[in-house]
Amino acid sequence: MSTPTALIIRTFADHSEALAHCTLRAGDAPRVLAYDDTVGCPIEQSLAALEWTRVVGVLPDDDLLHAGRLTSETAAAVVERKTSAGRRWIYLGPRLDAPPVDPVEGDLVLDEPGVVGFAFGDRAMALAHFLRATGGGGALIAQLGRRAPELRHMRRWLAPIVQELDGPRRLIAGWFAAASGGALFIGDDAGDALYRYIEVGIDS
Repeated sequence: MSTPTALIIRTFADHSEALAHCTLRAGDAPRVLAYDDTVGCPIEQSLAALEWTRVVGVLPDDDLLHAGRLTSETAAAVVERKTSAGRRWIYLGPRLDAPPVDPVEGDLVLDEPGVVGFAFGDRAMALAHFLRATGGGGALIAQLGRRAPELRHMRRWLAPIVQELDGPRRLIAGWFAAASGGALFIGDDAGDALYRYIEVGIDS
């Protein structure tokens, strides 16, 4: 685990200025954006969920996160995984909330109490199923980048980023690379209209 030696924190009152700054700082790095950036994604449970899924082997470090939604009650994700048959996009989420999948679209790869997993050969099909199952509320989706972020880099940088938060906030954008990562947050209540950008990394 790398220890951050560089820290940047900026506060913005304007949404477009905050998002532009985050995008500019990301450069070509893989990124995720909130499906609805007025809602964002709650961050409180994210670190525990990332660590738990690594420990039990559900989401290995080299998976790429294409979509994720985390609430206090449920979690769902689409990850890209390299297999012997090539790349597959795997949806994991609550079994009761998941809509039926046509066998032509995806293959059942996990069926455990409360959790179901479907593998798709096409990213669009996997994301469509994710959006049908979750409605998109509170979801993050990898977009506006050449590839999705690796879970190893999200696990590395989210913890020190969250440690710098000044209060309850929701994630609306983030980018994660090998040497650094940054995230943009909105206040957790209607009275906090400020946007907070936090970036951590290793000085080169």
